[in-house]
Amino acid sequence: MTEIIPAIMPSDFADLSSKVARVAPFVSSVQLDIMDGDFVPEKTWPYRGEIMDFKKLQREELGLPEWEKINYEIDLMVSSPDRDAFEWIKIGASRIILHFESHGDIKNIIEKIRSQYGRKSENYSAPEVGLAIGTETELEKIESLIPLVDFVQQMGIDKIGYQGEPFSIKVLTRIKEFRKRYPNLIISVDGAVNADSAPQLVEAGATRLVSGSYIFNAVDIKEAIDSLRVI
Repeated sequence: MTEIIPAIMPSDFADLSSKVARVAPFVSSVQLDIMDGDFVPEKTWPYRGEIMDFKKLQREELGLPEWEKINYEIDLMVSSPDRDAFEWIKIGASRIILHFESHGDIKNIIEKIRSQYGRKSENYSAPEVGLAIGTETELEKIESLIPLVDFVQQMGIDKIGYQGEPFSIKVLTRIKEFRKRYPNLIISVDGAVNADSAPQLVEAGATRLVSGSYIFNAVDIKEAIDSLRVI
């Protein structure tokens, strides 16, 4: 069955805790969209100045909300993923997503993560590593990185860093092409995932669906999540 992953853009730690609590009964993973105001215009916690809770997490004085039953997928929309990736892994991230278009040597970051933690098949506690690509990213440019990652996150919107952006139908063709080239690769889609787009995305070849505003703006969150589950 398709994995559904609620996406959270936390304004502060309290906002994160509240939103995780709302979805924890219905999912096993959440995605945190972490934005520094450089790679994308918006800022989220901990880049908005409220860093005390983040420092407590780093010192292991505090745990991520519902950490005993929720896996955290960290989508690093930041200018320094080489620094941030390791900070979030130490805090407890189960998955790290690196954007191909971000600054830094993405291949080198992935290799450092593998060197320190290995792969999930070798070390159960090792984080999965995902590569996020935009709707205009040329697939040929990332071919050398595919063997190094556990999954690819296709963006379902043209303008990243915002929730509620319109669905880009270009992603359907891109998913189909990716599935043809890499039949066993996990393909995640983030952006404009709702009850209308979900069946199209899964039919095209997506295996994970990340949804933010559709889930959190719903009157009934469980019903919204269930509406995205496509076998």
